[in-house]
Amino acid sequence: MGFFDHLLRDIRSVIDRDGGQNAIPPLDGALSPNDRLDTAVPIGDPLPGIDDVIAAGDGTLYVSAGKQVLKLGGADFSARTVVAEFADDAGGLALHPDGRLLVCVAGRGLAVIDPASPAPRWLEAADGSPLAGLLSVAAAPDGRIYAVEGSAGRRPGEWRHDLMEKRANGRLITCGAGLDNPQVPLRGLAYPYGVSVSADGKSLWLTESWAHRLSRFALTGSGLGAGEVIASNMPGYPARLHPDGQGGLLLGIFARRTHLIEFVLKEDDFREEMMATMPPDYWVAPALAGGSDCLEPMQIGGVKALGIQKPWAPPRSYGLLVHLDAEGDATDSLHSRAGGRFHGITAACATPRGVVIAARGAGRLLLFTGDLR
Repeated sequence: MGFFDHLLRDIRSVIDRDGGQNAIPPLDGALSPNDRLDTAVPIGDPLPGIDDVIAAGDGTLYVSAGKQVLKLGGADFSARTVVAEFADDAGGLALHPDGRLLVCVAGRGLAVIDPASPAPRWLEAADGSPLAGLLSVAAAPDGRIYAVEGSAGRRPGEWRHDLMEKRANGRLITCGAGLDNPQVPLRGLAYPYGVSVSADGKSLWLTESWAHRLSRFALTGSGLGAGEVIASNMPGYPARLHPDGQGGLLLGIFARRTHLIEFVLKEDDFREEMMATMPPDYWVAPALAGGSDCLEPMQIGGVKALGIQKPWAPPRSYGLLVHLDAEGDATDSLHSRAGGRFHGITAACATPRGVVIAARGAGRLLLFTGDLR
């Protein structure tokens, strides 16, 4: 990058300093910081690599953790049964209206598990490209299946690379109930992480992490209809969203945005050298968990004082679950701040006993029984 390129970039940053991708909105209103997420109760032993959680109609839970999918039952979800084990990490989960379990598997594609048949069926490619990076899946009431691939050809574990390279080649994939006729109605998405279909089957909700965006699309008999951006500049990186059982949604935010990371994303020379010379865990980038390694980059004020991580500091990692109403507006939130215990929220689901939350950064499944409006 030459002198005039740097000059033009600096002029743009002054003229458009509050532009959509530069101005991080404050946490206020329904998103005001609190410590309510830290009051949640861990369910059972730790689950390293926990990624998604969904509720079944019989009161049990399905959880993806590492290479396994487990079914949790009992009065306190303490009974654990391995439903499936794969050669690579299991991610997004969904239940099809006909009772089959849908599982996103890193590097392979979409596995469909029929309770009556032990061997899963697979959807491994769409439009001639393998489905290596599926993150989430949802099934409509009519049986049609919708899945999102965060980055075409890139595995989910390489999400930091995708952000630092400023890629936007995620895809929405659709197929029939029998995995037939796979299509790609949307391309060029900025790391689509979550997908959900409304209970009436008329709307498709979609999150894009790197665009900090929540969108809604109409579902018609002929396919995907018109779309609208519901939230265009979120304060964090949105992950999965699941129905709350009352017309709203539960949205996980797996990390907070910070001014330091936004600055690094604009400094191409620094970013390229950082990626070329440093391990990804030490990049100036979002993290699912932090604070345990002295080699981590300091997030300016996000350092320990007298051995205590300041809760108001710019966080390296953060825990945030947001409740959305039927129109996609935030109504309430649960936080685990910079010094909290439960960071890296990737999913949550509603159950009669409370909200069950997947805290990937902490490797724990949590139960929150308080009020979440």
